[in-house]
Amino acid sequence: MRSILRTDPIARDVAALCAAAAVVGLSFGAIASAAGLPLSQIVAMNALLYAGGAQFLAVGLAGAGATAAAIVLAGLLLNARHLPFGLAIGNEVLGERRSARLLGSHLLTDESVAFALAQSDPAHRRRAYWLTGISLFLTWNVSAAAGAIAGSALGDPDTFGVDAAFPAALLALTLPSLKDRPAVLVAVGGAVLALATTPLLPAGLPVLVALLAVALALPVPKKS
Repeated sequence: MRSILRTDPIARDVAALCAAAAVVGLSFGAIASAAGLPLSQIVAMNALLYAGGAQFLAVGLAGAGATAAAIVLAGLLLNARHLPFGLAIGNEVLGERRSARLLGSHLLTDESVAFALAQSDPAHRRRAYWLTGISLFLTWNVSAAAGAIAGSALGDPDTFGVDAAFPAALLALTLPSLKDRPAVLVAVGGAVLALATTPLLPAGLPVLVALLAVALALPVPKKS
């Protein structure tokens, strides 16, 4: 195994990525369990939904009492970026077989697309995509289930601070993207909108209102 990682840079990078994903998966399982989801529902969500950040968001909104419609809409908006991702990889990576395209679509993540597009050779692109997608899927499902089992044994989440893990996890997912002024403006603007509307709107809707802050990143047309 070590010799493969030494001679295969793609496998080495995927292994490092899976190690990080395992930590996030453990935290999600513990958070979901602390929010009251039974192990069977957590396992089913991981296998059938498999949406990473959208799963964190769904659990957080459900815990806050949001409606099912608000949770679904928030998840769709958060994962809307997968549409251009799918167009970017297309037939070259997934092939033309319907079964492969369906499975490949389910395994589509930011990381699998990024690893695939980083390769110049079509064969390497396909290998990078499938290796990343399958490895992350297995890692996420196993680690999240382990986190759920461990989380169910903790008891009251407030005692161990597990109730703070959800916002901390989302903050950790957001920080790497705050590298330029537009991203910071959107983040701050969204936070202000969410905080301002939380006392006025039902649970789940302030998160959707916060998406209006994306307008702050739109380019301002220059006067001719």
